[in-house]
Amino acid sequence: MSQPTAIRPPFNLQSATAKVRAAEDAWNSRDPQRVALAYSEDSQWRNRNQFVSGRDAIEQFLADKWSRELEYRLVKSLWSFTDDRIAVRFQYEYHDSHGKWFRAYGNELWEFDSAGLMRRREASINDLAIEESERRFRWASPGPRPADDVGIPNLQ
Repeated sequence: MSQPTAIRPPFNLQSATAKVRAAEDAWNSRDPQRVALAYSEDSQWRNRNQFVSGRDAIEQFLADKWSRELEYRLVKSLWSFTDDRIAVRFQYEYHDSHGKWFRAYGNELWEFDSAGLMRRREASINDLAIEESERRFRWASPGPRPADDVGIPNLQ
């Protein structure tokens, strides 16, 4: 059995918000091994049009992702929650190997086991090409978003 996490169901507003921020901070580390530890051994993902099963496959997926999505910076925002589920909206920015910048917009649905590990993740994501001057997320990377950053400022 995997190690339980400190933040586990049933969620309330405070714990759901903390779970979202912990996930954001982990993803901003761009450390696939660290991020993968938040998922159950048999976790199931749908990420865009890809289906990923199991912690090892998740770790490989993330390593591949961050080898292509350079200077990745992510912001997540709690949308809703129940006892063992959390919905988030997010935005992230990155550039490709040619220096072209993108902002990705999306929504995720998360389901957790009793140990607080994510057993299911459904992600819908759309990319928008942007100019470097249009970037919003400029903190030092890899690393967490500064505590005083506003997060997702609006829907655009």
